[in-house]
Amino acid sequence: MGTNFILGLQSVFHLNSLLALGFGVLWGTVGGMIPGINATIAMALLLPFTWGLTPAVAVIMLAGVYCGGEYGGSIPAILIGTPGTNAAACTVFDGYELHKKGETSTALYASLLASVFGGLVGAALLVFIALPLASLALAFGPAEYFSLALLGLTLICSLGEDNVLKGIWAGLFGMLLATIGFDPVAGALRLTLGLPSLSDGLEMIPLMMGLFAISEVFRQSMELKTGVVMEQRKIDMSFPGWSTIKKWIPCAAASSLLGVVIGAMPGAGATVASFLSYSGTKKWSKDPDSFGKGNPLGVIAPESANNAVTGGAMVPLLALGIPGSNSTAIMLGALIIHNVTPGPMLFVNHPDIPYGIFTALFVANIFMLFVGQICIKFAVRIANISKPSLLALIIALVFTGSYAYSGEIFDIWVALVCGIIGLAMKKGHLPHAATVLGFVLGSIMETNLRRALILTKGSYMMVFMNSKISSVLIFIALFSVLWALFKPFYDSIKARRQAA
Repeated sequence: MGTNFILGLQSVFHLNSLLALGFGVLWGTVGGMIPGINATIAMALLLPFTWGLTPAVAVIMLAGVYCGGEYGGSIPAILIGTPGTNAAACTVFDGYELHKKGETSTALYASLLASVFGGLVGAALLVFIALPLASLALAFGPAEYFSLALLGLTLICSLGEDNVLKGIWAGLFGMLLATIGFDPVAGALRLTLGLPSLSDGLEMIPLMMGLFAISEVFRQSMELKTGVVMEQRKIDMSFPGWSTIKKWIPCAAASSLLGVVIGAMPGAGATVASFLSYSGTKKWSKDPDSFGKGNPLGVIAPESANNAVTGGAMVPLLALGIPGSNSTAIMLGALIIHNVTPGPMLFVNHPDIPYGIFTALFVANIFMLFVGQICIKFAVRIANISKPSLLALIIALVFTGSYAYSGEIFDIWVALVCGIIGLAMKKGHLPHAATVLGFVLGSIMETNLRRALILTKGSYMMVFMNSKISSVLIFIALFSVLWALFKPFYDSIKARRQAA
């Protein structure tokens, strides 16, 4: 192994490789900052330009884009309440609230440091436990994926603030939206209203940008129209001290470990990891009511997890030759066009590539620490322009992002309609986050439940109880729901006893 690591170091610490890696991180971060251009699209746009590079340099550059793209989505999520990527949706909940409270630097640096920390943990674990993680990933079948998604959905119960039922209704609405389009098993069309553009279902990007960004633009525009003066604050961008950072480390460490495990599971991805991490952090927090109102741990948890996924996602790709996400599918394509076959023999035939990726992930995250600071200062200047100009800029970004993602004008209309729905939800105090969570996990739940039922010949008991992993996950999910429903009664009884 020592010889192979030296080969990996030689692959990365070469002028061409370092330049490619640095450019990849910058390209990915800027791409992630633009709503609609996520890490996968940024990698796909760069893929044709890897043709003239060696296989090792090509995948090293794409690894840099992957790391930068996962981080970059958090910057617009914090500054304008619009996640640049799906995985940054969770970061909006507390990041944007911190920005509105004037704690912009805390949110932005928490995101940057958590992303770097998560990326480094993911790279470190990739080196030492790639093969055991690959075995764990293979133990997950449809029943286990369904149970994992069900556990993630329990976060809905805590997103309704003081009203659990509002969170559940908003989550069910998201799950209903996820059923639009082709039935994943039978192939029949559902809820398309006769519109061909809905055949493939709703796209995540316009839906999120409508609910989060357009609805906020509508709300602030209405305030401007009624004469409310929008205060322009000078943003303090001082770096947080060590006393603050060390309080974030336990949360970042736990979220990173979760991110690596989720990343190793084909099909789960950074979005699922960030929601599960946010949910777990809120549940175990001593002050769960502060989440969604500007708790820095609400930024640390999802950002650590979704960047740690970059390391975990390499496990099935390198160890088994199976791409676990769209981004690793691009890397698989890059290897194939350079006549390199991924899989166990990659470690024997081309050890410079897997060990080069191990090393590149470490170096990319260190580069990201510097690139991120430059991008943050640039983005803060844009976000500090006059309010009407900023609202117009957000609208332009949303329209551009919606169109760029799919190339269809229809998605701009989807964003607008979702914006109106989002504004109505704000008025009714229904949490947008629960709708997004229901949308993300609803399709995963449905697809895997139906696959599991096919495998068990329609037996729900076999789906739920035939697997120990599935049983444990379902038990935790049920406990979480029951606790969320009975907690208000418990708090009420406790308060009465204390008053007496």
